[in-house]
Amino acid sequence: MKQLAVLPVLLLAFSIALHAQDKKKLDQNAIKNMCGCYEVTFNFTETFNYSQDSLYKPSETKVDKGLEWAQLVEDSDDKIVIQHLLQVGTPESPYIVKHWRQDWLFENTDFYMFNGDNQWTYVSKSKDDVKNQWTQKVYQVDDSPRYEGSATWVHVDGKSFWENATTAPLPRREYTKRSDYNITLRGNRHQTMDYGWVHDQDNEKIIREAGKEDVVLAKEKGYNTYVKVDDSKCQAAQDWWKEGQEKWAKVRTKWASVFARHQDLALEAKVDNKVLFKYLFDDENYSTSEQIDPIIERFIKKQI
Repeated sequence: MKQLAVLPVLLLAFSIALHAQDKKKLDQNAIKNMCGCYEVTFNFTETFNYSQDSLYKPSETKVDKGLEWAQLVEDSDDKIVIQHLLQVGTPESPYIVKHWRQDWLFENTDFYMFNGDNQWTYVSKSKDDVKNQWTQKVYQVDDSPRYEGSATWVHVDGKSFWENATTAPLPRREYTKRSDYNITLRGNRHQTMDYGWVHDQDNEKIIREAGKEDVVLAKEKGYNTYVKVDDSKCQAAQDWWKEGQEKWAKVRTKWASVFARHQDLALEAKVDNKVLFKYLFDDENYSTSEQIDPIIERFIKKQI
């Protein structure tokens, strides 16, 4: 009789395990649906400002378009890596720009949270905190950290989406023009659509000072659409990646060793008056681990 009583419990446990596996597969497919060739439209506009300065000028509305190749770099059960490449210029004479990278990790517990002034604070979360969640880690063009956050992929009513709010550095369109705030609180929503996917953002421009409460300077709306087109349109980007992927694997390996230290991280803006990506984009002098590792290390501020 005891064996008969245990049977429903085992069946329930088995059913839950199967459901979890099916759910994870849906998550993985949604993430990998962001790969391929896309016509991208980047839309950003400042919506509200809370400045007490009567001379305050909001950021100009920004609308840009481009062709982007999202390359699947790594695909394992608990980790998916996607490298984005911009393809600009004419089809006859394309030029490739290494763009952002996004890593997706299942039930990740190690985080580097941006804290302003080129500093990231290491945070370790419990397994319960991230159960069934995926962390999206976003990296700069030189594969240094940018921002990251954890949340659950949701699949409902034929839609798949993931959303999270996290601190981040100023975007390129801002930090070359603005110095009146030092953190972007990014509200990110990634949603797959019939035509591709959407990166929907509700951002806050934050002033953070030590020992004070954060101040919201302004709010911003971002709406970036990725419309799928035939992969052949991004052939130049695919070829560029095939030629350079071994080098960038070495760069990722070096950064992985830095993150594995599980320490707060502060980076120099420049070394010898030169930013990191300028060094790493030099294929002639920075193509081996012996060349790459020391220059990345020089940008890491030593712990006191």
